[in-house]
Amino acid sequence: MNEERRIKVEEVDAVAAPPKARVDDAFASETSVGVAETFERKRDYLAGFLSQKPAAHPAGEPGGELYESVIDALKEIYDPEIPVNIYDLGLIYGVDITADGHAAVTMTLTTPHCPVAESMPGEVELRVGSVPGVGHAEVNLVWDPPWDPQKMTDDAKLELGML
Repeated sequence: MNEERRIKVEEVDAVAAPPKARVDDAFASETSVGVAETFERKRDYLAGFLSQKPAAHPAGEPGGELYESVIDALKEIYDPEIPVNIYDLGLIYGVDITADGHAAVTMTLTTPHCPVAESMPGEVELRVGSVPGVGHAEVNLVWDPPWDPQKMTDDAKLELGML
């Protein structure tokens, strides 16, 4: 039972090189019915994608021209006690613009006892009403939820040294 196992070595002069894979072979395959099917990459496969235009935002919606003009007008109004505009300060809770140009701004103030509590809503109404395309502006002053410094944008926090 003591058989020796030996590995047989066979010497050869040359070995045929294996066939090289070709890209054409990857795109042609034999289907179950025996018909060769080819998959071609169409040169214009991105043409439809690249020719698409971005969806237009309605003028009164975020991203729309009128909406952005109202936001720009709000960014021109500064709180007299804090050197930051009221939009970045987080005092503007909402801007709604109807198709017929009625703008409703929901806002708050830093405190109910703010010295500009009587004049600030009037200034906001005047500035928003002067935006081309806005026919009528209305300001709704709310106290709930109360304003806190976390409502400020990062730009405002940076301006005030809070970042």
